[in-house]
Amino acid sequence: MGITKTTGFSKETNEMAEILKALGHPARLEIVRFLMKSSSCICGDIVEVLPLAQSTVSKHLSELKKAGIIKGTVTGNNICYCLDEKIIQKIQTFINLVEISCVTDSDCCE
Repeated sequence: MGITKTTGFSKETNEMAEILKALGHPARLEIVRFLMKSSSCICGDIVEVLPLAQSTVSKHLSELKKAGIIKGTVTGNNICYCLDEKIIQKIQTFINLVEISCVTDSDCCE
């Protein structure tokens, strides 16, 4: 099986696909949910609330950061993470468009 074809789609579509792909894991959703409750946190705080090893949490944080969903700043030996407001707004806009589309096409799939 080859690599997923992304050519031919708009830049915005490919970006949203990467964002949603990164959110497609329960651990990552829990990390985002945890960060929504606080302005920032240290990686160790996240490890305490998830049933995963430090290395696994770090991998999930890396995937979220790669997708732009979170930002991290180094403070001594720790990294403080928070949500990237611009990306969260993009996700919200996309979900709103889906919601509007579902409301206006109410005859569909009844």
